[in-house]
Amino acid sequence: MHLQYKSKPQEEVSDSIGLLISILVRYPEVGTINYDPIRQQLKFTFIFSCVLEESELVNFKKIVVESIETYNKLEGRNPVFIETSCSLCENFTMFEVSRDVGTLSQEEISLVIELVHMNYTQNLISEKNDSLMEEDLLMQEELIEHMLENLKISSPEKNLIAFREEGRVLVFNK
Repeated sequence: MHLQYKSKPQEEVSDSIGLLISILVRYPEVGTINYDPIRQQLKFTFIFSCVLEESELVNFKKIVVESIETYNKLEGRNPVFIETSCSLCENFTMFEVSRDVGTLSQEEISLVIELVHMNYTQNLISEKNDSLMEEDLLMQEELIEHMLENLKISSPEKNLIAFREEGRVLVFNK
């Protein structure tokens, strides 16, 4: 896929929108993703089809934060911002991971997705993505890494949220 941009500001907006779309296409486990330009953070939301116990959530938060810190230490990076939170609703749980764009990598996103799978595969609300072949998945990962790098050097001003609805990815300026 090749996109042509008219100007630098348009490219910055397109890269931030493209990043959110690519993450949702590549990782159907991610329920929503938010980009906060003021804080330069991405927030990933995972939705579980049950109400998880508080102690279980505290333990999972600890696993996620320690895994991100260890991964970044091995990569020689020092994360500026790592935060996990959760919201309990009547019949489901929303688990959120927020990260600074400056030290986030595509591999780290994959790590977080794998941690969610290892712990909550049965309860994770996720769209089936059978139409993407292995080469498409690898291309999406390369796009994510490329757009994430572009986002690190540019500063789009749009506060964006992306989510799925009936098989489509929707992106809105908040």
